[in-house]
Amino acid sequence: MSRAVALRLGAFAGALALAFGAAYAIGSAVDPIAAADTPAAPAHGEEMGGMEQTSGHGAGHDASGQLPGLAVSDAGYTFAPATTFYQSGAKTQLRFTIQGPDGKPVTQYTKTHEKDLHLIVVRRDLSGFHHVHPTRDASGTWSVPFTFTAGGTWRLYADFQPAGLDRGLTLGTDVNVSGLYIPVPLSEPASIYSFHGYDVTLSGTPVAGKESELTFRVSRGGKPVTDLQPYLGAFGHLVSLRSGDLAYLHNHPAQHAEPGMKGGPEITFGTTFPTAATYSLFLDFQHAGAVHTAEFTVTVGPDGTRIVPPTPVPTPTTTTTTPGHEETPHGH
Repeated sequence: MSRAVALRLGAFAGALALAFGAAYAIGSAVDPIAAADTPAAPAHGEEMGGMEQTSGHGAGHDASGQLPGLAVSDAGYTFAPATTFYQSGAKTQLRFTIQGPDGKPVTQYTKTHEKDLHLIVVRRDLSGFHHVHPTRDASGTWSVPFTFTAGGTWRLYADFQPAGLDRGLTLGTDVNVSGLYIPVPLSEPASIYSFHGYDVTLSGTPVAGKESELTFRVSRGGKPVTDLQPYLGAFGHLVSLRSGDLAYLHNHPAQHAEPGMKGGPEITFGTTFPTAATYSLFLDFQHAGAVHTAEFTVTVGPDGTRIVPPTPVPTPTTTTTTPGHEETPHGH
């Protein structure tokens, strides 16, 4: 071999070594998939003892140890939207399939909380929350009418249990929505949410990594609501999303609700927050024939964060006086 050829081969080998070395360094520095149990970045960009155990969809970790909602595939099942591009303000159909391990759309499901599948839609800044229930055709394609209210990146969660699988799955994927994008900052933590005449107060002491009891109390016009109606087999439905990566937690109250039953004013949940972080909580409840959603921001610490509703301000009493006999100091 000539010296020139040897030099060229040596230079080529050196270049390859440098290229592989650089690739290894970059791969080591950039984690392609963040560990599910790593506490979420603080920036917003974005069952208790005595309580009935429920086979919760969205509860706990998946088989890989990852929190629900962070992956598009799990256990051989894949969330496959028909498109990932939409226009804000335009009425459209959200269409998707759940691809099974055989690569075909799944057509057989086990009902969880009265439905074959629950679809959660929320923008990545945790605004615009919707919980909807699409319908499935014979081919296994799911669809539901929907209008994205603003531009940005939106997160879709499919919450379901395939027939033959012994656990529920929550798969997530992003879609892109064109149109005006104005980021909505996460609301400050508060223990009361008021809307349309309803006041919902939250109390509890959530602790990172442990089961915690959260209690929501519903009132309307200053009076406790005692005729909540069953919704998805319970008196309330709670979705919690971790700010930052939007990991998904999904629990229901221990009390089962049958048609015709009345509940309230309190709805209690057993919830496990996996890490110390800020979470957005979305409580769905049904009253007077309509489903309402109350939203809360909760900061969960490693040693517990006590959530205490504000003390009601007493209503001042009105003193009635007899004409001509005003109450004044008598001086004796």
